[in-house]
Amino acid sequence: MALVMAKKLYLTRKSVHAVIEAHQAQSEGDGLKRALGWASLMSLGIGGIIGAGIFVLTGTAAANYAGPGVMVSFVLSGLACAFVALCYAELAALIPVAGSTYTYTYITLGEIFAWIIGWNLILEYAAGAATVAVGWAGYFNRVMKGFGIHVPPEFTNAYFASAQDVHGLFNVPAAAIILLLTALLVRGTSESSTFNNVIVAIKVTVVLMVIFFGAAHVDTANWTPLIPENTGDFGVYGWSGVARGASVVFFAYVGFDSVSTAAQEAHTPQRDIPIGIIGSLIICTILYVAVAAVATGVVNYRELGVPDPMALVMDRTGITWLAWVVKFGALAGLTTAILVLLYGQTRIFFTMAQDGLLPAIFGRLHERYRTPAVSQILVGVVVALAAGLFPIDLLGEMVSIGTLAAFALVCVSVLYLRRMHPELKRPFRAPGIPVMPWLGIISCVALMVALPLDTWLRLLIWTIIGVAIYALYGVRHARRGA
Repeated sequence: MALVMAKKLYLTRKSVHAVIEAHQAQSEGDGLKRALGWASLMSLGIGGIIGAGIFVLTGTAAANYAGPGVMVSFVLSGLACAFVALCYAELAALIPVAGSTYTYTYITLGEIFAWIIGWNLILEYAAGAATVAVGWAGYFNRVMKGFGIHVPPEFTNAYFASAQDVHGLFNVPAAAIILLLTALLVRGTSESSTFNNVIVAIKVTVVLMVIFFGAAHVDTANWTPLIPENTGDFGVYGWSGVARGASVVFFAYVGFDSVSTAAQEAHTPQRDIPIGIIGSLIICTILYVAVAAVATGVVNYRELGVPDPMALVMDRTGITWLAWVVKFGALAGLTTAILVLLYGQTRIFFTMAQDGLLPAIFGRLHERYRTPAVSQILVGVVVALAAGLFPIDLLGEMVSIGTLAAFALVCVSVLYLRRMHPELKRPFRAPGIPVMPWLGIISCVALMVALPLDTWLRLLIWTIIGVAIYALYGVRHARRGA
């Protein structure tokens, strides 16, 4: 009897038909404001993807792992994301709600798994936003120094950072950008979308300038050998280095999935969401490979392990004014990446609160702006504190593993719904079923295995905390069958 009761509670599944009907009913009422078309959604995806990856990780992966083969690393990582993106597109068109992976898991695997994945998505969105904010602060400080303005190091370094000459108190620039973007998101989706569209246009222009001007200074000798000989250690050059590089630059692709969290605010989600997800991923993959080719062609890959590799590349071209443009472009790119991650986090909380798994305050909408304002402010304050207190390496390690777990479950959800509900009308159908979702699952698991053991231990601790919260609050307040 106890086992049956536990199964009834913890493995309760949402009805896919009920979710779709509830979404249609809410669309006709006072739900989230529909303000996004396919162009804005694609821009949202590009804004989330192009950030720390293209401006920082390209150099890190080339210098430490893959050499010029980082171009292949980007292709491999982008291919893994493509499998997942097609699954996301099918689910988002079929179930156009703000909960994204959380909702898909609730329908397919049950309540406890939905809670766990929703809890772990915090590692992607909240920890990701904090990570990018610390990177933003680094570029900001570099720009300020260029103008002769020196911010005291105590206020540009995290309190818990180690191995530093100066003990930091609080990373003020990192926290400040989080709070400013939080205020913008509280104002409304359409205002945030307009801001995002403008900044995305600026940073894509900057990236194209890097490709265009840098291509004229490429020395093809720097591409030889394309894949440097392995040093004898796994993951340090050679094909294993290319694979390790793919795991490292995976963080550069985090963000395309946030388009699915905007499903309830899209004009025509069945059409616009697939275009936004797949279009943003294709565009960014092409840009990433092109930038990697230019960077490793202009500068020897061993020299690219610096905080601002793109600025270094432009300096080597002799076009000094362009180095400044790249720095400002990096700031713009990181700004929109933070914006998208903060946005995605509150939309997950919004749906979890509607299901009763989180307090109702996370699902409360502002009367005028029709945004989850209170939730947005709470998330903004917590993320700002994390960005101010913790170093980028600790924050960054927590992002990829939670994201990969979510991506794998998206592929599982597609397989489940195709088998259990073949009668559903699917506005977008992912090709290659069942092979393509299995390729997505295998790719995500392989990248997770490549991550350090410490990352797995932190994920375990984080999950235990989440399960405890679910046991104390979620089990009692869940709106099962509502």
